[in-house]
Amino acid sequence: MPDTIFVLNGPNLNLLGLREPEIYGTDTLDDIAGMLEDRARELDLAIDMRQSNHEGHLVDWLHEAQARQAKAVLLNAGAYTHTSVALHDAIKSVVTPVIEVHLSNPHRRESFRHRSLVGQAARGTIAGFGALSYLLALEAAARL
Repeated sequence: MPDTIFVLNGPNLNLLGLREPEIYGTDTLDDIAGMLEDRARELDLAIDMRQSNHEGHLVDWLHEAQARQAKAVLLNAGAYTHTSVALHDAIKSVVTPVIEVHLSNPHRRESFRHRSLVGQAARGTIAGFGALSYLLALEAAARL
């Protein structure tokens, strides 16, 4: 049975492809899931892709990833990246490696996006490459 990579997506990412395509691109979350599943098969990995607009779901899923002995978590926490002490603490409370993922480069955007509470706890961060950010994060997770 292949190792599982959890891919957790936070608020408003259900609107990818529609919401500010000049920033986030035209790929939908389903498009990204398909790309990840294709590459994961090549790497002998399984993807468990989820999205929620609710912070507590993301915290619960981080705990579940550890309980299910996931190989890693790719986390695009959306706006919670910059505000969520709960996600920061959840990442620090699990041994499962977490890789922070962003479609855009937060450092090229508004100043409030320059600080990442998620990134302060994550193993690493990949940002600014659109949907490719997820694939690059998957490649990193496969090598952990």
